[in-house]
Formats: sequence, C-alpha cells, structure tokens
Amino acid sequence: MKKTHTTDLNKQQVTTKSLIWHDLLLIVTMAVLAGCGLIYEYLLSHYAGRILGVMESAIYTMIGLMIVSMGLGAFAARKISCAFNGFVWLELIIAFLGTTAIIIIASLIAVTQLLPQIIADTFSLPPDALPRGGFFKQLSYLAFNSPYFFGLLLGFFIGMEIPLIAKIREQIHQKHLANNLGTIYGADYIGAGIGAAIWVLFLLTIDISKASALTAALNLVAGFVFIFCYWQQLHWRKLLVGFHCLLLVGIIFIYQQGNHWLMQLSNLLYLDNVVYTDKTRYQQLTFTERQMGLEQQPIINFYLNGRLQFSSSDEHIYHNYLVAPALAGSARQENILIIGGGDGLALRDVLAWQPEHVTLIDLDQELIELFKQPSDKLPAPLARKISRLNQQSLSHPNVELIYSDAFIAIDNLLTQQKSFDSIIVDLPDPSHPDLNKLYSVNFYARLNQLLSADGLLAIQSTSPYHAKEAFISIGKTVKAADFSDVQQYHDNVPSFGEWGWTIASKRGLSPLARLQALDKFQVKQQWLTLPMLLGAFEFSQNFYQIEKEIQINYLGSHTIYQLHQKAWRNQQGLENAYTQ
Repeated sequence: MKKTHTTDLNKQQVTTKSLIWHDLLLIVTMAVLAGCGLIYEYLLSHYAGRILGVMESAIYTMIGLMIVSMGLGAFAARKISCAFNGFVWLELIIAFLGTTAIIIIASLIAVTQLLPQIIADTFSLPPDALPRGGFFKQLSYLAFNSPYFFGLLLGFFIGMEIPLIAKIREQIHQKHLANNLGTIYGADYIGAGIGAAIWVLFLLTIDISKASALTAALNLVAGFVFIFCYWQQLHWRKLLVGFHCLLLVGIIFIYQQGNHWLMQLSNLLYLDNVVYTDKTRYQQLTFTERQMGLEQQPIINFYLNGRLQFSSSDEHIYHNYLVAPALAGSARQENILIIGGGDGLALRDVLAWQPEHVTLIDLDQELIELFKQPSDKLPAPLARKISRLNQQSLSHPNVELIYSDAFIAIDNLLTQQKSFDSIIVDLPDPSHPDLNKLYSVNFYARLNQLLSADGLLAIQSTSPYHAKEAFISIGKTVKAADFSDVQQYHDNVPSFGEWGWTIASKRGLSPLARLQALDKFQVKQQWLTLPMLLGAFEFSQNFYQIEKEIQINYLGSHTIYQLHQKAWRNQQGLENAYTQ
C-alpha cells in the first residue's frame, strides 16, 4: 500500500514538472513571437516610409492596419480545429512572408517602373510617348503601396498566435485555466518591449534584408521546436519538416544575398548608371554616373533615399547662391557656422573666403567620412571626382566637425556662448517630420542668438515654383524668429529646376540693401555675379499674394512638412516614382 502511494506521488511530480516545462516553453515562445511581430511592423513601416517618402504617416498607417488585421486573425483562429498543427503551419507562413516581403515589394516596384520603358523600346516609341498614365499609373500606385498589403497579411497571421498558444496551453493542462489569457498577454507585452529594444539597438544598424531574415528565423525556430516537442499531435509531419528545412535554406540565402538583390532592384529605378550605393544608420546613399562623351567628364549625381542632393554639372550654381550672399553681406567672414552640408560642397565655397574657423554640424558621421576620405570606400575613379568637387574641404585644418542633431547641437553652442559672423543652413528639404523641426520658429530663434548682430543667415528653401507655399512659409517662419529683415531669392538650377533661398539679418540694413552697396563680390564666384544675384530677388507679379494665408511653422505644427508633401509628387532622377 505504501509502495503504491509512493508510485502515484512520483507520477504526480513528473506530471507537475512536465506541465511547468510546457508552460515555460509556451510563455517563452509567445514572448519571442511578440517581439518578432513588433519587428515586422517596424520593418514594413520603415520600408514603406523609405519608398513613399512620408515616414511618419507610413508608420502610423502600417501599425494601424496591422493591429486591425491582427484582430481579424484572432477571430479566424477559432476556426482552426487542431491548434498544434495550426500553430506549426502558421509559423511557417509567417517566416516565409517575413523574409520575402521586402524583396517581393522591391521587385514589384522595379517591374512597374521599367514596364513603360520596355514597351516603348519594343514598339520604338519616342521618349515623350512613354505609356505612364491610366493602367500603368495604377500599377505603379499599387506597387508602391504593396507594403500595406503585406502588412495586412502578416498582421492577420500574427493575430492567430495568441489564441492558438492559449488553446494549446489549455489542452496540455486538460482544463480551463482561469488566468490563461492574462499569462499569455503578459508574455506578449514583455516580448514586444524586448523586440522594440532589439530593433532600435541592433536591427536598425544592419541591412533591412538581414533584419527580416533574422526575425523570420525565430519564427522558423518556433516551428521546429513545436515539431520536436509535439510530434505525436501533428499530422503530415515529414511534410512539415521538409518545408521548414527548405525555408531555412531560403532564409540563409536571403540573409547573405538579399541586400545585393535589393540594391540591384533599386538601381534599376535610376536613369543613370549606379556606380556606388550604401546605407548609413540614417539614410541610403547612391552615386550615379552619366557618360557625356569621350571629350567631356561624366556627370556625377548623388542621392539620399532616392532624392537628388547634387549633380556635378551644376552644383556650383546652387552653392554659389547659398553661400556668397550671406558672406558678402556680413560685416566679417572670420567665424562661420554651417548646418548640414555633409558633402563638403558648401564648405568648399565658404573656405574660399578664408575664414579663421568654420563649424560644420551634420548628424550622419558615416556620410561625412565618405566625403572626407572618399578613397576609403568609393571606387577609385569616383573617389577622385568627389575629391575634386569638394576640394577636400572637410579635411581643412580650420574646420571643426560636429556629428550631432543640429537641434541639439545649437543648444550646446549657446551654452558655450558661441557667436558666428554668418550662418549657412544647407539641410535637405523638409520631406520628413524629423526635418520639419529644423524649419521651425524655435530653431531659427536659436540661430538668431548665435548670429552676430551684423551677420546674415542663409537657408536653402526648396523650390518657389514646385513648392511655393512651403517656400513662402519658410520666409514667414524666419521672420517670426525675430529677424529684422527677411528676404528671399531664386534662380534656375538645371538639375532641380527653379530653386529658392532665404536670407535674413537681425540688425541694421536688410540683406538686399547690403548687397546693393557692393561693387562686386570680394571673392570671385564660379557662376554667380553681383548683378545676377540682385536680379534673383525679383519674383513674378503677385507671387506673394497668398502670403497672408500661409501659416508659420511652429515646433510640433508640421506646417512646412505638410506643405512640402502636398506640393511634391514626383522624385527627381527616378523613373516615374510615385511620390517625393
């Protein structure tokens, strides 16, 4: 009798240990999969923002769509009769979609953008008769919005995970568990938090194809673990093992080659030959080259996230207009501040005025290092051309480089009680919410504090033709930052079209009055002459007629960002791209 009681007790202990082990497995699995689900949201929203050019709205839209589809998936999970089989097949599907979605999206975009040219070449159509409207426009629209479709699919399947794991847990315990969902959701929340941390600290620093492959590998591991642990509960076991092994090979292959494929697909969208492409922590860098014949130097174009930043054929026009008016109209040119301009081209023009010290602030250290030491990364012919363009200005002994967000860096300069004779703001267009703050009253007001009383501030201000309202808003925003005189000027830069700049003084004569008092520029310019510059301050009749209706961009209002997004619909340099 005593022996029988001991045997029952041992069985109970074994059963208790087994349940604890199964619980631990299921809870850890749920936490890992929750992290994977959150990473998929970030991956797809990040990629959608990159190709659509509206990062903030893409993130919010993607997360909203995936949450809704996760709810639908949770409802659909009730129809799965065998939770064990359903879960293993589910992880196989999620792993497949997670690792291939971005490559499929890139392929769809490449095909829809190249199709008009292929048809034109097939039927010998002239360039002005490329089929871009109607059906082709709709195809392009669908391709560029395909990340949302994959977000819906992934969200739907991810939403099935919690109900299935909860059902498996109750089947193992062979009873209804009062706190079952609370336990599973607790693991889900903790896992999602860990996934967010992994995304920020690690996955953002690697190629997006590798990030998706690593995340999908975790889903595949979960499937393998369930096959091993619940072998007896599964049907079609050998088929499941075969599919898992096949997908594992695919994930390894995509991890190794995926970034190369994505680059090749992206390169197809550029009109010119892509000679170098790379990704920093903050942006995608692309150099293209256009051959102009044996007797002429090729034209080098530089793109950030698919947007043209400069062309070697006419960048001197843009930079002459940006730098020369501010330095010529300032009382001194000894201590200059440049915000942005990590390519060193504006700095090159500033150094021609022989300042004693130049401070350049740019967030992307990798980009600056590329232009500072091009031979370390770029192909030798391209490196030589870049060195000739910026004249190795970033290595000049009078230059101080600050790698920081300008919004933060200027606070540090104010704390140090710095003052500058001129300030040049050479930032990208406000096509992203993070850039919008650098076009705000708050930002310009602090630049006002850094500027000498007799100095001038010059700002690149997007196109007064294509983005007229955003251009005018920049001028009004600078004026609201307590500058006494704010004026704007414009001219044609062939690669960009009609382009504009804003110039401001905080005391004394207006910028235009100072320039009108000059006989000539103190430093000879490659393109610009004084009469050309004075004429650039003239705008067409009634250009500023809508000025009263245009809002000022305060911090958090996103006024300039929204006006810019409203105005720009086509990227420069890309074949029939969907949005700027």
